[in-house]
Amino acid sequence: MLNTVVSRFGTFGIGIVLARVLGPEAFGTFAVALVALLAVLSFNELGVSLAIVRWRGDPVLIASTVNTISVAGSTAFFAAAFLLAPAFTRVMGDPEATGVVRLLILSVVINGAAATPAALLQRHFRERTRMAIDQTNVWVGAAISVALALLGAGAMSLAVGRLAGSLISAVMFVRASPLPYRFGLDRTRVGGLLRFGLPLAGTSLIVFLVGYADQLTAGAVLGTSALAFYVMAFNLSGWPVSLFSQPLRRVAPAAFATLQDDPVHLRAALLAIVGALAAVTVPLVAFLAAAAVPLVDLVYGTAWVPTAAALSWLVASAVCRVFYELAYDYLVVLGLSGTVFWIQASSLLALVPALLLGARFGGVAGLAGAQAAVSALVLLPLYLWRLRLTGVSLLGILSCTWQPMLAGGAAWLSGTALVGAGLPPLVSLALGGLVSAALSAALLLRRRDTLRMLQAIGRSDVSHGDVKESRPS
Repeated sequence: MLNTVVSRFGTFGIGIVLARVLGPEAFGTFAVALVALLAVLSFNELGVSLAIVRWRGDPVLIASTVNTISVAGSTAFFAAAFLLAPAFTRVMGDPEATGVVRLLILSVVINGAAATPAALLQRHFRERTRMAIDQTNVWVGAAISVALALLGAGAMSLAVGRLAGSLISAVMFVRASPLPYRFGLDRTRVGGLLRFGLPLAGTSLIVFLVGYADQLTAGAVLGTSALAFYVMAFNLSGWPVSLFSQPLRRVAPAAFATLQDDPVHLRAALLAIVGALAAVTVPLVAFLAAAAVPLVDLVYGTAWVPTAAALSWLVASAVCRVFYELAYDYLVVLGLSGTVFWIQASSLLALVPALLLGARFGGVAGLAGAQAAVSALVLLPLYLWRLRLTGVSLLGILSCTWQPMLAGGAAWLSGTALVGAGLPPLVSLALGGLVSAALSAALLLRRRDTLRMLQAIGRSDVSHGDVKESRPS
């Protein structure tokens, strides 16, 4: 948890500095490159690194083979992305971003090389080590980016900083790995690993398209500056939510896997995490939706105020995303990765036309509204339907979320009243933030027994060393 808190506040503060120094146009150019990078990272290691986490036996049996597949796949996809960069930037309306894309895409190879060590640390719940590595990545990259931005390097400053941070963190992952870093190819394992990983890689690509089709649409339809406003809103909507969801999502797959032979306790763990996530995210997100304009103006400056139009919608989408990503983790542990793929693919049929219409007729705000509508009315119901088929009670989900929803309504009303009261922006934001924090604290206090249960699961996993996982076949 501390790792995520420090990382998120660090990147938030760095983002403020860079946004004010660079402005929307340069930030939009980097956003084009970042979308390209994230697209390739969604499938570059062919999904096999998660097998390290889920492997029932000794991971030494597959680690070298996973390494080879991951690095080979990442290198091939890097080469393809490098060649396709000019075409991509033309479609996104910013051909000058080609150099930034090509530099940043080197991170794909680095990510592939570090995938196995990172998965081993996740398997062994080495959160303190992860914290040190993640913080090094954030702060080294940030220092380089800020220095170069102040020297006038523009969007390239962000790309260089991110690449440098990724390289240093990859070296640290390799050094911290519980197993020696080796390459190898056990032909008897390759088929099983690919059968396990490829559906996940395909699903991850679809998840990327679902999550970033809005940014692709913003760049292609509305232009680079609009993309900058939209990306800033997307980041601002997501960081407070992921601040609380990421610690649980790091532990959730292994915790679910530990309980996969005990369906009753497995479902109880899912509901416990859902309730905890709702308690900490819904009130905060509702307040952000109410206070979007003064928040953006105060934090980023007048040049970024158009961001607020998208932020009010995207906070709702961010909450939905947290819950269906948790459902994704749950279904994957049950061996239903193929089902997850079809849920995501089906949602694209509604998402793409909705985004195009929203952008065409409503600009940045219309685009964000379309994204929120599809998240809440299409994706989330599909995941709930699939969870119900696995035995998860929808009434159980409702019973652990109705109170956070009411608290969210109260946070939104208080935020709206404070913003409209004519108070200085800093005062209204501080008071509204305190109200939402108090509501979340009260909800968590009522759930202290379930929080203890989650802590017990984590301690049990750590004490047993390896996590009992289902074996890819």
